[in-house]
Amino acid sequence: MRLQSLAKGVIASGVLSFCAGAFAHHGDAGRFEESITSLTGTVVALQLVNPHSTIILDIPDENGNPVRWQAELTGVNNLSRSGWTRDTLKAGDRILVSGRLIKSGAPYINLSENARVVRMDTCEEIYRTRSEPVGPISCE
Repeated sequence: MRLQSLAKGVIASGVLSFCAGAFAHHGDAGRFEESITSLTGTVVALQLVNPHSTIILDIPDENGNPVRWQAELTGVNNLSRSGWTRDTLKAGDRILVSGRLIKSGAPYINLSENARVVRMDTCEEIYRTRSEPVGPISCE
């Protein structure tokens, strides 16, 4: 009887440990630049998924050639609470994204803090993190 109780306790402990790890969130320490960068581009797609939604957009390089970028947002549940739907951004929309670039140099920007997304046609800010983005909005 005592052995059964011990075995049950060990199994329960193992299950709880596994579940806690499933709810843990990964950190991004050291992955992204600390400075905020603003980029203007054209939306290719909006992917509303968990754990992080993504805006796929084309941003011109220094020669004017389009480069396919990914802008990482929060999860779909947080975005939907802010009013986002699959129609919030459509292919062809011009937007400005402000966030932290990934240190590897890949075309990837994190919009989880000190970030914003602005529609260029109306200059409407449609996304902002709780932490304040750096710099004024310029829609020229």
